[in-house]
Amino acid sequence: MNASELLSRYATGETKFVGANLSGADLSGSDLIGVDLSQADLHNAILVFAYLNRATLSKANLLSTRLSGANLSQADLIGAKLRDADLHGAMLQSADLRSADLTLANLLDANLIDADLRNTNLSGANLTGACLWGANMREENRRYSTNLRGANLRKADLRGANLTGANLSRVDLRGANLSEATLRGADLSEADLDEASLKGAFLTEAKLVGANLRRANLANAKLERADATEADLAGVNFQGAVMPDIKLIKADLRQAMLIAVRLTRADLSRANLQGANLREAELVDAYFARANLTNADLTNANLVRAELSSANLMGADLRGATLPDGRVYD
Repeated sequence: MNASELLSRYATGETKFVGANLSGADLSGSDLIGVDLSQADLHNAILVFAYLNRATLSKANLLSTRLSGANLSQADLIGAKLRDADLHGAMLQSADLRSADLTLANLLDANLIDADLRNTNLSGANLTGACLWGANMREENRRYSTNLRGANLRKADLRGANLTGANLSRVDLRGANLSEATLRGADLSEADLDEASLKGAFLTEAKLVGANLRRANLANAKLERADATEADLAGVNFQGAVMPDIKLIKADLRQAMLIAVRLTRADLSRANLQGANLREAELVDAYFARANLTNADLTNANLVRAELSSANLMGADLRGATLPDGRVYD
C-alpha cells in the first residue's frame, strides 16, 4: 500500500489498516485522526506534522520514522517499535506508550504530559526540554520498569511524574524539574542532577550512589532509607527534608543546607560536612565515624546517642546542641 491509497481509502471513511506495509511512505501533514495502523510497517516513513490523534499504532514498526511535530495525543502506541525515531516537538499528551521501544529516539521538546510510559525503553533517548508532567513511569514489578539508562533529560519538566522503580542510572537530568515527582526505589546511581529541582520529591529507598546533586534543591524531599553513598551533595538545599536511615557514606555535603532536617539513624561515616548548616537538625543515633564537621553549624541540633568519637569537629558551632550523652552544650 502506498501513501495515496491509504489517504484515499481513509477519506471514504475506512480507518482500519492493520498490518499495512507503508515503509518509507510520505504522509507529512496528513490527517489520520483515529486511524488503526496496529502492527503496520511504517519504518522510515515520513509523518512530520501528521495528525494521529487517538490513532492505534500498537506493535507498529516505526523504526527511524520521522514524526517531528506530529500530534499523537491519546494515541495507542503499546509495544510500538520507535527505536531511533524522530519525535522532536511531537505531541504525545496522554499517549499510551507502555512497553514501547524508544531507544535512542529523539524526543527533544516533546509533550508527554500524562503519558503512560510504564515498562517503556527510553535508554539513550534525547528528552532534553521534554514536558513529562504527571507521566507514569511506575515500576509494575521487579522485572518490568521504565528504562531511562543513559537518556538525556536535561531541563526536562517531570513535575509530579511517577518514576517509582525507574532506571535512571547515569541519566543527564541537569536543571530538570522533578518537583513532587515520585522516585520511590528508583535507580539514580551516577545520574547528573546538577541544579535540578527535587522540591517535595519522594525518594524513599532510592539509589543515589555516586550521583551528582550539586546545587540541587531537595527542600521538603522524602529520602527515607535512600542510599546516597559517595554522592556529590555540595551546596544542596535539604531544608525540611525527611531523611531517617539514609546512607550518606563518603558523601560530599560541604556547605549543604540541612536546617531542621531529620537525619535520625543516618549513616554519615566519612562524609564531608565542612561548613554545612545543621542548625536544629534531628541527628539522634546518627553515625559520624570519621566524618568531617569542621566549621559546621550544629546550633541547637539534637545529637542524642550520635556517634561522634572519631568525627572532626574543629571550629564547629555546638551552642545549644544536645550532645550524645544528653547534656546541652553551653
